[in-house]
Amino acid sequence: MEKAVFDKFRSLIFETCGIFLTEQKEALVTARISKRMRALSVSDYDRYFHAVVSDKSGNELRELVNAISTNVTHFFREARHFDVLADLVRKASSNGQRSLRIWCAACSTGEEPYTIAMAVLEAMTRPLELEIIASDISTKVLQIAKFGVYREQDVRTVPAPLLKKYFQKGVGRAAQLYRVKQTLRNMVSYRQINLSTPPYPIEGNQDVIFCRNVMIYFNHDLRRNLVHHFEQMLRPQGHLFVGMAESLTGVHRNLTTVEPSVYRRG
Repeated sequence: MEKAVFDKFRSLIFETCGIFLTEQKEALVTARISKRMRALSVSDYDRYFHAVVSDKSGNELRELVNAISTNVTHFFREARHFDVLADLVRKASSNGQRSLRIWCAACSTGEEPYTIAMAVLEAMTRPLELEIIASDISTKVLQIAKFGVYREQDVRTVPAPLLKKYFQKGVGRAAQLYRVKQTLRNMVSYRQINLSTPPYPIEGNQDVIFCRNVMIYFNHDLRRNLVHHFEQMLRPQGHLFVGMAESLTGVHRNLTTVEPSVYRRG
């Protein structure tokens, strides 16, 4: 791919979803769009770029974003966060709190919001009115998340008692598959949301926001803007969880560090 063409893709992707691609990502971009190019019988990268920008329906732009988005996740990833979440749920239960609102802001294929739902259910000591909203920019991963079917290797990080309690094992040709039970699936509402274009169609007064391993793909200004909106959407004493490798140094105003990668609104 010629540098000039790659730069056009970089600009389009940044303007569309905020993902900042360095020059070292040229090979990744080339590999990920090649499948779409084959589907359209297009062999020239510049011609494919023009196919994307000239598609007034926006469908091909969505396909491009789906291809570029990185969706690495698994159940109970960065498990310490779910211990902290469980402590918050127990505290809310004991304090007489009636409801709990959680936004999983980059849910990928659903492992994270379903882990959140399991952690909440296991920690509750009394009934709470629960609202768990999960969002992602990729329509492709949202469909997978809603369906809630995972391979045997995908559920290996789920503790055996929880796997038995919250998943249904397939039979016959589906014997290596596990589906999240309907009761758990009903707890999570999925939406397509582009984090680079606030304001977001999510109500404020969130008790918890998970936005993990996303901001590493954003530049400083976009991270600062994103965290600013999270601060506004959290209720006082609400918590923001980011990835273990992420830091909010220099991009937050009203958040206090609870422990590394966990912050509380003052």
